[in-house]
Amino acid sequence: MSDDFLFAEEPEHVETISHGSWKILIVDDEPEVHAVTKLALSDFTFQGKNLSFFSAYSGAEAKALIEQHPDAAIMLLDVVMETDDAGLLVASYIREQLHNEHVRIILRTGQPGQAPERQVIINYDINDYKSKTELTAQKLFTVIMSSLRSYRDILSLEQSRKGLEKIINASADLFSSHSMEQFIDGVLQQLTSILGCNEDALLVSSSMVAGNISGEVSDPHKLVVFAGQGEFESKEGKPVQEVLAPELMDAFEVALKSRGIVYRDNYLVAYCTSKFTHGSLLYISGLPGVITENQKKLIELFSQNVQIAYENVQLQHEIEDTQREIVYRLSEAVEHRSIETGNHVKRVAFICYDLAKAYGLPEEEAERLMFAAPLHDVGKVGIPDGILNKPTRLQAQEWEVMKTHTSIGYEILKDSKRSIIQAGAVIAQDHHEKWDGTGYPSGKKGEDIHIYGRIAALADVYDALRHRRCYKSAWPLEQVMANIESESGKQFEPRLVEIFKSRVDKLEAILQKYPDSEQ
Repeated sequence: MSDDFLFAEEPEHVETISHGSWKILIVDDEPEVHAVTKLALSDFTFQGKNLSFFSAYSGAEAKALIEQHPDAAIMLLDVVMETDDAGLLVASYIREQLHNEHVRIILRTGQPGQAPERQVIINYDINDYKSKTELTAQKLFTVIMSSLRSYRDILSLEQSRKGLEKIINASADLFSSHSMEQFIDGVLQQLTSILGCNEDALLVSSSMVAGNISGEVSDPHKLVVFAGQGEFESKEGKPVQEVLAPELMDAFEVALKSRGIVYRDNYLVAYCTSKFTHGSLLYISGLPGVITENQKKLIELFSQNVQIAYENVQLQHEIEDTQREIVYRLSEAVEHRSIETGNHVKRVAFICYDLAKAYGLPEEEAERLMFAAPLHDVGKVGIPDGILNKPTRLQAQEWEVMKTHTSIGYEILKDSKRSIIQAGAVIAQDHHEKWDGTGYPSGKKGEDIHIYGRIAALADVYDALRHRRCYKSAWPLEQVMANIESESGKQFEPRLVEIFKSRVDKLEAILQKYPDSEQ
């Protein structure tokens, strides 16, 4: 037999495993086939990566192997092994049960009559079909090269889809506390696709978005980290000069002054414009060694489009922050009518958040409660000063007037379509209801009281007792604890009281952090 035929040779055993390589699965019941295939492809490289080989000698082993290596690029699959159709069953298992559409399956057979090519191509989702007698070393090289290109392109399309999906999710969920992280992750996925490599090929070791809240656009020393990954993780809010090496600071300065993209070694710094940040930069490291001019043009175009989406994210954050600030300032304005209060609304907000998380409310619910809690006493705008600030015990008629602040607050807020204001209406109405049904304005009982109202009631009483008011002095912690425990099952939900007792040290820290100015 001619030496041109690959499987006519007697090879030595060769195993090639390298970092960042393409995975090749060899499935054949003849050990010589494995050895010769590895020898013939031992010096094969594609896009700077060589091949890693993994072997299986039966259909059952092949199924286990692909389960262990779902990221395999190519499977060289024998048709006839322990049964005449073992290889075909493996191909069917990969596509129909594992739903792995990425791996390129190349059937190899020494008995073409057992599995006619036309029938196999029609009935099975395979990518190539070769007779072992025709598969020379050169033809093996060609089929591996074409299959890897196909696999690369499929991954590129998949990365593009994932990147677009993440950016869409970030746009659709801008009020999520992680929306900026989702946005940055999506940008990285899209950039991977633009560069025409899979996620492993773009070994992003670190990334960061830095922006300038105010000041000169061209001054990198006034930039702060908005979000980061890798070495910049948990660096949010820090000035960039504290986290960047001098070389990187120089690249940031060049990008800011040129308002463009700077490429250095294996990283880039891209300038993004936003009217809210007065200039921001996207930094990504771990890029492939060579960026072509065509890729640079694509990156530049992509960056221009990203700026629009980035500005929308910032706009939504600005709207959200403005809404929250208005709530705080309105609540503080109401509280200032009570002449001896200071940071009461702020403390109640943070206490509510802590209790809500400990109670098991989702993050979104806990945050909504935190931002709405300052509105709990907004109805006091309708209470006369003489009653609101009376230093002595209220008369029965005066007390009835004071109790109307819950209904007044609800009426003020109830018609809003904003979730925070809607939550504020619920809290204003329910925060003086009692667990045993003796509260006001409606005499609700137990879980008929909204959880927001139950938590806000405990937070409000705890903070009020721990601070001086026009009608009383501040109570010591031991007295407050005894009072709240005695009201378990009466004024307060027993479960909340137990949570309160277990977290009182953290709640006391909130009081210390936001004291009243006169205390």
